[in-house]
Amino acid sequence: MEFKCSDVNLWREALSAYSARIESLNKPDLVSLDSFYRHQLPPLLRGRNPNPHITKSELSQLMKWKLTRGKWRPRLMDFVSSLDEGTVKSASQKAFQALPDISKVVSELTVLKGVGPATASAILAAYAPEVAPFMSDEAMEAALGSSKDYSLKQYMLFVEKLQAKAKSSVEFCCGSQVE
Repeated sequence: MEFKCSDVNLWREALSAYSARIESLNKPDLVSLDSFYRHQLPPLLRGRNPNPHITKSELSQLMKWKLTRGKWRPRLMDFVSSLDEGTVKSASQKAFQALPDISKVVSELTVLKGVGPATASAILAAYAPEVAPFMSDEAMEAALGSSKDYSLKQYMLFVEKLQAKAKSSVEFCCGSQVE
């Protein structure tokens, strides 16, 4: 299915096939890591009120998930493993407090060694998926035609493109104007 497709039923069908597609990749631990990322991590992050944050252990699991589904970069795991628990908590608290300023959130998270815009987007997407998408290779390729640039500027372009797509899909589906 192409990104330009406006058939909401085809998008729903693609989403419903997600779990089977993840399983079909036959990558060790990916199914359990994906379940952690999609089902366990979001309520953990949102449940830490009034100061939501990610822990070092959760960041490590998230990084393992990201690298297992994409290109394995062992140095990134080493960097995350060397982070201090307090630093991870502090940086992620500052980041989540910066919402809805996505650019600032990413900047706050990327102070953590090993966390670039793509990993920051994964953290943010787990916490606030209604605001920010995960900057995966596949999504970048579909939305922007390229997955080579992992800069904050490129991420913001990606966010804009996906938010516009979501808005147009709601308008198409519901026949109403979204503000």
